[in-house]
Amino acid sequence: MTAYVVELDLDGVTDKAGLMDRCAETLALPAWFGRNWDALADSLADPDVWPDEVGDRDLLLLVRGWRPYARVRPQEWETALDVFTQAMGGMPALTVRLALGGSSQ
Repeated sequence: MTAYVVELDLDGVTDKAGLMDRCAETLALPAWFGRNWDALADSLADPDVWPDEVGDRDLLLLVRGWRPYARVRPQEWETALDVFTQAMGGMPALTVRLALGGSSQ
């Protein structure tokens, strides 16, 4: 069985607000998403947030274009990594991977 893949492209994101907006848009997060770190962790680990077509497949969140954000806001990026790790702990079917290549990297 193949994983359900979602690509989170952070190209152009330079701050937490931009990251939260991109996550809300890409992941189609619910209206209750509070655009803060705790809400992001809760949303990522909530199986009800993911589309129905995920079914019982594993989830792969592939993060692209993250290096400029990490460079400009290293402390925020560390927090984002902690949030991704926390979400994977809360939802074992979720894997978050960082894409290392690409022209915007």
